[in-house]
Amino acid sequence: MKFNSNNSKLNYDEPIELNNGVYWIGFVDNKHSLQCNPYIIIEGDEAVLIDGGSRPDFSKIMMKILQIGLEPSIITRLIYHHYDPDLCGSISNFEEIIGNEDLKIISHSENNIFIKHYSVSSPLLSITNMNYEFIFKTGRKLKFITTPYSHSPGSFITFDEKSGILFSSDLFGSYDMKQALFLQMDEDCSVCNDYTKCGHGSSYCALNGIFYFQRKIMTSEKALKIALDKIKKLNAKVVAPQHGSIINNEKSIKIVIEKLQELKGIGIDGYIQSDGNE
Repeated sequence: MKFNSNNSKLNYDEPIELNNGVYWIGFVDNKHSLQCNPYIIIEGDEAVLIDGGSRPDFSKIMMKILQIGLEPSIITRLIYHHYDPDLCGSISNFEEIIGNEDLKIISHSENNIFIKHYSVSSPLLSITNMNYEFIFKTGRKLKFITTPYSHSPGSFITFDEKSGILFSSDLFGSYDMKQALFLQMDEDCSVCNDYTKCGHGSSYCALNGIFYFQRKIMTSEKALKIALDKIKKLNAKVVAPQHGSIINNEKSIKIVIEKLQELKGIGIDGYIQSDGNE
């Protein structure tokens, strides 16, 4: 199945299937510039929830899951790419409504130190003890790739081999009030050198929001480069970040990676380059 990437024809009040049983189950937040994107993968009689969202957003996310027609009890794993509350705040809500004794939380051991303070009942699994993968009963495989200090010590990303979708967590995320679900880029975007204003007169540049977010959230240029080098080897067809727009074609993914590799002023490097003056 090929997903519908025409933003004008999307119904954001419903779950949106991306490909092969992968759904975006977020919502449009017109009040804040940091839109969150939880995802769910359904494979046979199993489901895995990725970065489920904050406690205040739980009812909206749960409604999307129910709209799919999914019985919550078939959710067997909750994946959290780091420990921020915008991902993990609703863990106890999900544990209660899923009510599955086999439910387990997957993250990195560095994250689980903090995630345990959100969870009430679920065992915490570390990707380091799972051979960096989760395999559904059908054989469908999720691969976990560590991205240390992008932005936390235990940060990682998840690659779904079946759909070719990379769940990139904060990598490729953005701050933007005008963002659409799917990233919109023109041919000229790849050669543009000033993303604070559009050469075509548009009031909106999606790349500017991505660059701003990466500078603020990632810890350093070196950390981001290490993560991007790993991502390039995956040849992902789609990049689905936790914030901002989904990058839904390989050409755009390549352009954004190239631009991020050239990006300066990231994290502590940006602080040093400004002589410590905020």
